[in-house]
Amino acid sequence: MNQRKAILVMGAGDATGGAIAKRFAREGYVACVARRHADKLQPLVEAIEAEGGTARAFGCDARVEEQVQALFATIEQDVGPLEAVVFNIGANVQFSIGDTTERVYRKVWEMAALAGFLTGREAARVMQPRARGTIIFTGATASLRGRANFSAFAGAKFALRALAQSMARELGPQGIHVAHPIIDGAIDTAFIRETFPELYQRKEQDGILNPEHIAETYWQIHCQPRDCWVHELDLRPWTETF
Repeated sequence: MNQRKAILVMGAGDATGGAIAKRFAREGYVACVARRHADKLQPLVEAIEAEGGTARAFGCDARVEEQVQALFATIEQDVGPLEAVVFNIGANVQFSIGDTTERVYRKVWEMAALAGFLTGREAARVMQPRARGTIIFTGATASLRGRANFSAFAGAKFALRALAQSMARELGPQGIHVAHPIIDGAIDTAFIRETFPELYQRKEQDGILNPEHIAETYWQIHCQPRDCWVHELDLRPWTETF
């Protein structure tokens, strides 16, 4: 059985999640990347392999317990021990409170909170016997304060932050590092470029977050000695107000 170290990025794509997978792959980790439809991950897998790394794509609905459990079992059996797990699923929607339907609220909660719990729990289960590993939950500005028209997103991100805090307190003494970086600002993505062109112009002045720089911070979190673990830190452009 292949025993190369592995990382799982739940919610990988062409921005932050993909950059994290590439960063760990450059260090020799097998980058296991997952999203609902595995075929959408092929460009990322090819990019990692073009750089000399190794990647595996998995289709998984992170809201479904059985699929998450099967994903972890497959990676542990066929790829190698998971040394790092990153939960990076986004669920950012904007509706006034009157226009926020039960379906929208439930779906956002399932994507950003329930899926985070399932991913975190399974990560803990495989890491606890080894007494090592890193679990990182990607936070947002909404993790700290609820903005007008973002009740669903803020509620889910608050829940994810509480999960991360609880897991850090429980698992830290067992040798497992749980961290919750807060991404406070626009990220350099196709969505921002196409939807908010004026905002995207800030890129020329380093006014939006570079996914590769976020990924570097995640790698540094993973490498921290256990006498100096961080749990929560903010990442924001120098021009961002807070």
